[in-house]
Amino acid sequence: MIAIIDYGMGNLHSVSKAVERLGCEVLVTSDPEQILAADGAILPGVGAFGDAMANLRETGLVDTVNAYAASGKPLLGICLGMQLLFTESEEHGVHQGLDLLPGRVVRFQGDYKVPHMGWNELSFLQTSPLFSGVEPGHVYFVHSYHVLPEQQTDLLAVTDYHQPVTAIVGRGSLFGMQFHPEKSGELGRVLLEKFVKLVEER
Repeated sequence: MIAIIDYGMGNLHSVSKAVERLGCEVLVTSDPEQILAADGAILPGVGAFGDAMANLRETGLVDTVNAYAASGKPLLGICLGMQLLFTESEEHGVHQGLDLLPGRVVRFQGDYKVPHMGWNELSFLQTSPLFSGVEPGHVYFVHSYHVLPEQQTDLLAVTDYHQPVTAIVGRGSLFGMQFHPEKSGELGRVLLEKFVKLVEER
């Protein structure tokens, strides 16, 4: 069973339906006991970084997410959920993140359209069970801020939007996708399926 962590700022329905279509049992929940008992967990997110962290603190879920990550069971952050895994963000002031991975979230800077919105091609930088045997292709992004990981070993895939942009991160059983796999057609489905397989194989 995969828990979709509900802290009031996620695209819960589309993510849960995408996972259910892969034949996996899904539970959308904010209950710490249910989250910690799950075989895998997904931290979705849409909106502002500071608001998301405030919601996680108010619902008591910061400790829950940290404990889940420490358990070694697979955890996936999607879009804002991926950014929350990092140390801090400069979105509307400096806000502390979950600090599960070292790095900062910064705004796109340049004479080009922000937010970055649309289909962009992934480039895989290193091997990962999350995309073993998968051909890179296009996935769907919507974001105005992007992650600068401190450790290059945490950077699994990038895309290009006037610069290399962090697209997939991972360390151990902790993963993040800046794009929306649930809105990314066949490649998004395959990447979610790979995550589900990791959960099932534990």
